[in-house]
Parts: sequence; C-alpha cells; structure tokens
Amino acid sequence: MPQSSPERTDLAGWTGCGVEIELSRDYEPGAARIPGMSFGVRRITGGWGPQVADLYRAGVRHARLADPVDLCPDADVAAARALVLVRELTAHAIAVDWVARCHDGCAGGALFNHLYPPDRVDGAGDDAAVRGWRESFFLGKCVFRRGPGFAEVRDRRLGSLEMFTIDEPRHLAAVERMTEGVPTGQVPATVRRDLTDARLIVEQAGHLWWLPTRAYRWPFPALGI
Repeated sequence: MPQSSPERTDLAGWTGCGVEIELSRDYEPGAARIPGMSFGVRRITGGWGPQVADLYRAGVRHARLADPVDLCPDADVAAARALVLVRELTAHAIAVDWVARCHDGCAGGALFNHLYPPDRVDGAGDDAAVRGWRESFFLGKCVFRRGPGFAEVRDRRLGSLEMFTIDEPRHLAAVERMTEGVPTGQVPATVRRDLTDARLIVEQAGHLWWLPTRAYRWPFPALGI
C-alpha cells in the first residue's frame, strides 16, 4: 500500500481543520435577526480562497467566528487557519466579529493590523498599539497583486508606505503555495528568511502562511494605498 509523505499528511491535517463561522448578508450584525438575512452557522474546511469568493458572490457581508483566535507563534492549527480565513474575509471586505488572544505581546507589533480588527484582544491589557488596530484599520493596509512574473506588495502596517516587488521564481512559487498555508519544510530557507524579514509571512503550527491580502479590487485610487 502506498505511504503518504509526512509533509502531505501535515498539509491534509492543515486544510482539514475546520472553523465554525456564522454568516449574514449585512454589515450590521443585528441584521442577521431579520428573516432571510442570515446564512446560519457553518463549519467549513478546505481552501479558503475559493470558498470566501463563493460566499461573497452569494451575498455574505458579515461573519462571526465562534472561537477566540490565538495570535502568538505557538498558536495551534485551528487558530492559524482561522487567521488565514480572516485574511480572506478582509480581502473581500466582509466584516468580521472575532476575539483575539495574545500572551507574549506580539499583538502590539502590528503584524496582523491589516486584518479586520477583532472586538478585543484578550491578554493584551491596555496596550495602545492594540487599541490602535481598530482606530487605524482600513482596507488595503497590506495588500498584494500579481502580475506576469512578479508580485507587488504595498504595506502600511507601520504607518509609512513600504513597497516590495517579488520577481525571483522561487519566491513567487513559495508565495503562491503559502497563500493557503504550507508546511514550513516545503519553503526554501533563503526564501523563508527573506519574506520573514520583510514581515510578509508568519509561522504557526509548523506551517507558513502569507500575510498580505489579495487585491481583488482597489478600495481607493491605487496611489492612495
């Protein structure tokens, strides 16, 4: 009988980890109580990109995550997968109600501040940087787009605009795979170092995933982002 490789097994465990989510047609959470506005509660698995695109086309504009989500590097698979899902929901301008947790101060580093802000961050205390997450959030804060043979990132998580153009074939291939998340060992060490230093990827639960949101459409004039 053929044996699955450990990395293939890890990836199956990653994509097979589900997230419970409540969906609605309106950005106002209370609108879900109006007949016909709620899509109900679902537990979803698999690739987030195609699923969130389908949800948006179906009319979903608000989502609520049932469980708190850990932000720290030692987060488990469920939390990491939930963060990737929040990234995709944010990219489609779907409002997200969720609660984050942090025990090591990483929430104040602005790594995730381009994601739709949580209702609160448990464990962060009265951290001004965490409060600023809600106050300074806007769509497209850290966004990327793909062109023929390159990817361009525009990042304002730290305030000023940082721009990155990625055109090395190994880096581009890794970015494509890390969009949904990939076992750490499948990404070359040099690529991993370059993208980590640029704050464009994060490692959680033995997997690397890509932080910037995809530019499905520009919410502002391009030069404004």
